[in-house]
Amino acid sequence: MAKRRTLATRAFGGEPGLPDIAGLAEWIAEHRGRIADIVTYRLERSLAPQITAGIGLTCAGGRFYGDRIFQCLAGVTDKRATGEIHADTPAIIEDAAGIVVQAKGAWCAMPAPHELGITHSHYDDDDEWSTAICDAYSTILRAMRDTGVAGHVLIADRMDEAELAALARQKVFFFSPSPDRDTLAMLLEHQQQVAAGKDQLATVFDLTAEYTLRRIYLTDPDPASISLALSHLDPDQIVAAGYDAEGDGDYWKEIVSHAIYSG
Repeated sequence: MAKRRTLATRAFGGEPGLPDIAGLAEWIAEHRGRIADIVTYRLERSLAPQITAGIGLTCAGGRFYGDRIFQCLAGVTDKRATGEIHADTPAIIEDAAGIVVQAKGAWCAMPAPHELGITHSHYDDDDEWSTAICDAYSTILRAMRDTGVAGHVLIADRMDEAELAALARQKVFFFSPSPDRDTLAMLLEHQQQVAAGKDQLATVFDLTAEYTLRRIYLTDPDPASISLALSHLDPDQIVAAGYDAEGDGDYWKEIVSHAIYSG
C-alpha cells in the first residue's frame, strides 16, 4: 500500500474581501494606538486563514497592498510621477510590525513596480524611471525586512526584465498568477524557481532544457500535477502553493489537504 506523504506548503498572499462600514469601524476601534485602516485590515485578514489552515510559509498582503505603496511614495500624484520619487516608510514599518506580531516568519506580497501603472513623463527615459522606482521599492522592502518580515512576493501578470534584474533576490520572489512561456523563461533566468499551475507544468519542464529549475511551487495542486512534478523533481523541490484571489475562507485549508499525496 502506498504511503501517504505531504508536500511543504506556501502562500503568495491574496485579496481578502472588504468589510462593511460597521465592521471596519469596530475593527479600527479595537486597534486604537496604531495605524488602523482598510489596508491594515486586509493585511490581517489575508494572513489569518493561512495560520488557521496550517500553511507552512505564510504571506500577508496581495495586489491590494499597492494602495499603501502609493500612500508612501513621495513625488507621485494621481498615478503620475511629478518629481523625484522616494519612499517614506513609517506606515510601511508599522504594517511590517503588525505582520510579525501575527505570524513570525511571514512574507509580504505586493504588486511589482510596473503593476502600479505610474506614468513617468517627469523622467527623461524608461531606464531612469525604472531605476528610480526600483530604488524606492528597495527602500520599502529593506524597511520591512529590518522590522522582521522574512521576505517579499512581487506580483505581476507579465514580468519586467529591468525589475527582475534589480530586485529578484533570495528574499524577493516574483510571482505571476497565470504565466505564459515567455514569463516563465524570464523567471527561471533570474530566480531558478517558479510558481506554476497544472496548465503551465509541461511548459516549465520543457524550459528546463534551457534553464535550471531548483524548486517549483504548484499553485492549486491536484493529484495529476503532483504526479507530473514528482516525475521530474524530488519531493523536497516541490511545494504546494496558492494565491487566494477570491478571499475564500476555505481556500487555504484546501491547499493543505491537496498537499497530501500517495507515494
